[in-house]
Amino acid sequence: MGISTQDIVARIDAALLAQTRGKVWSAPKAAMLPGDGRYMMTTLSASDTPQMTIVKSVMVSPRNPARGLNGVEGAILMQNSETGDLLAIMQAGWITKVRTAGLSCVAALRMAYPQSRVLGLVGAGQQARGHLVALADLFPLEQVRIFGRGEANIDRLARLASELGLTPVICDTAKDAITDADIVVSSVTLSYDAKPFVDARWMKPGAFAAITDAATPWHRTHIKSFGRIIIDDLEQERENLRKMVDPDLVEGDLASLVGQGDQPHPDPTKPSAFVFRGMAIGDFAIASLAYERARALDLGRSVSW
Repeated sequence: MGISTQDIVARIDAALLAQTRGKVWSAPKAAMLPGDGRYMMTTLSASDTPQMTIVKSVMVSPRNPARGLNGVEGAILMQNSETGDLLAIMQAGWITKVRTAGLSCVAALRMAYPQSRVLGLVGAGQQARGHLVALADLFPLEQVRIFGRGEANIDRLARLASELGLTPVICDTAKDAITDADIVVSSVTLSYDAKPFVDARWMKPGAFAAITDAATPWHRTHIKSFGRIIIDDLEQERENLRKMVDPDLVEGDLASLVGQGDQPHPDPTKPSAFVFRGMAIGDFAIASLAYERARALDLGRSVSW
């Protein structure tokens, strides 16, 4: 459909600003963890301009790659927000991947150095690949340092880096991956039972971390080493009993960051972080963009309901 990283960032920016003006609404996301490595979640968002209600249901299954399936997949239901008429049903895997990377990019463009050249990846799955592609579109990256599980995932990620003209470096530890990195992405499969193994003290001053996994792999006692922490949604976090980080350390959320303008403001003295668990407004932004683009290009399949 020809949707670029720049398109994705611009649409998320616009959706966040619309949300602050009361033009787009979203509910806190709901999630379940059965305890066997799977992660199930839903999001709900709506707008009257355009008239859309969007519900997403997604499953993260660590056993899917062995089945030859994506680790993240699900479905999106789109309805008219006035009448309830069904507008579209879409697979959620691609939208989830690019919206998560898009949210990270919205924060990175405002919190990371524009000349960032080294990317450190903790986690080597679908989200790592999505972030690699998106961040390579926006920053003059030269090297990608990779730490993750599964030789097949690591090899696939390294090949992708090479195809993008970047130098992949396979690391034996998370510390090796993030030390001296300008931008870090943490995308470990969510598990509240897993032992933390990433330390914010390893990051250099001025570096930026996009922490997509609710900070579960990060040592909580050292999160305060970040000089600035932005989260996805303050309201959603208030309603969640399990906080991602100490609320006293949080400066604001992504909407407030976007409201401050487009200019990057990295902290030269300490690393900074965008910590998130996922937000419905991102799904709304990218699902509505994909729907509009598909209609314009006459893609998809029309059915009578």
